[in-house]
Amino acid sequence: MHWGRHHRGSVELHRQQRGSRSHLKLTRLDSPELHMTHAGLAPTWLQVDHSPSAASLSNIAPSDTRIHRLAGGLRTLGVRPGDLVSWQLPNSTEAALLLWACWQLGATAVPLHHRASAQEVDVMLAAIPDAFSITASETQHMIRTESALLEVVPPPYGIALILHTSGSSGSPKAVIHTHDSLYFKAQSMAQVHALGAEDVVLMPAPMAHISGILNGVTLVAAAGMRSVLMNRWDPERALALISAERVSFMVGPPTFFLSLLQTSGFTSEKVRSLRLISAGGTGVSPAFCEEISQRFSAVVKRSYGSTEAPTVTTSWAGDPSECMHATDGRATPGTQLRLSETGELQLRGDGLFAGYTDATLTAQSITADDWFCTGDLAQITDGWITVTGRTSSMIIRGGENISPTQVESILTAHPDVLQAVVVGLKDARLGQRV
Repeated sequence: MHWGRHHRGSVELHRQQRGSRSHLKLTRLDSPELHMTHAGLAPTWLQVDHSPSAASLSNIAPSDTRIHRLAGGLRTLGVRPGDLVSWQLPNSTEAALLLWACWQLGATAVPLHHRASAQEVDVMLAAIPDAFSITASETQHMIRTESALLEVVPPPYGIALILHTSGSSGSPKAVIHTHDSLYFKAQSMAQVHALGAEDVVLMPAPMAHISGILNGVTLVAAAGMRSVLMNRWDPERALALISAERVSFMVGPPTFFLSLLQTSGFTSEKVRSLRLISAGGTGVSPAFCEEISQRFSAVVKRSYGSTEAPTVTTSWAGDPSECMHATDGRATPGTQLRLSETGELQLRGDGLFAGYTDATLTAQSITADDWFCTGDLAQITDGWITVTGRTSSMIIRGGENISPTQVESILTAHPDVLQAVVVGLKDARLGQRV
């Protein structure tokens, strides 16, 4: 795909009335109080890993002049508060600087996955209004151009970020996050994880994912800590970075940590700095948590969230380890949970997305009383939540609903089973069988 600049476009997402509340499909707002770079949430120490050499780590410091210069360069190109700016880059110095420059200018950041094909990118861009598309070379040029440094007036807060996620249909959905939702989530997760200035996170998830944005950038700024961004997952390189950079916090799926164990150079000494591991996604069984906790000598806990609702449940610092391993935690600050009559988990509260750019999708996902329908099945016991599967993946055997996740949990409870996957097969008599 040819990456040039589209003509100037702004977000036209009008408010939608639902009951007594007016939200979702946002217009630009006029109050600057919660803008990310004007509410105590500003760039902190970021390091970007570009190659197998430790010397390749490049730093982005607080009040980095490159951010101001890049914001000025974007403004020279015609970008104004409320405009969309997209790029397709792996975790890199340019990507991190672009993110903060957009927010300083009041523009909406639209990072696209660096591995997306040209066809996938075309589909994603079709889901949003016209955007400025910026390349790495353009970014580098603006950073080097002293004349592009302009004094930027603090912009109004509003739409900070649009990320794309694949739904059950497989078509990408454009998810809207505001400055206040990202700010609130970053501050609350720093509290929940008990993170501070002495901590360091290793983040291989790209900034086109909510985990990369939250755990690699905004949470880091909220806690005043340091982040090491990897441009791709390489377990041997990750092991070296954990040891050299004294990484204390990691977030990711089980495959990250299992692959670390399988590296030829793994020793407990090399990961001794790790004190907290937050694991999410599929395959986070109690057996997995217990093994990783023992091998890494770290606190290991399960977390649950999505692009629309980042980290809405997890264990808090000081919670019992058995709850950390056997459940997906409890509600994070500002999050309300409930189960529908069918057992679907529904959410509302601070830190959630503001809606999709597609009004039809937004209407389909939000109830009349403003609860977000996650599409996930769950159980809640004494405030502790366990996600048991997807509503769309339910196996119906002889008229009985069977959750694949629940069966997988039973299988992985056996000491000889580390991971399990359960699927439904067609059956002439029962309809489906496990």
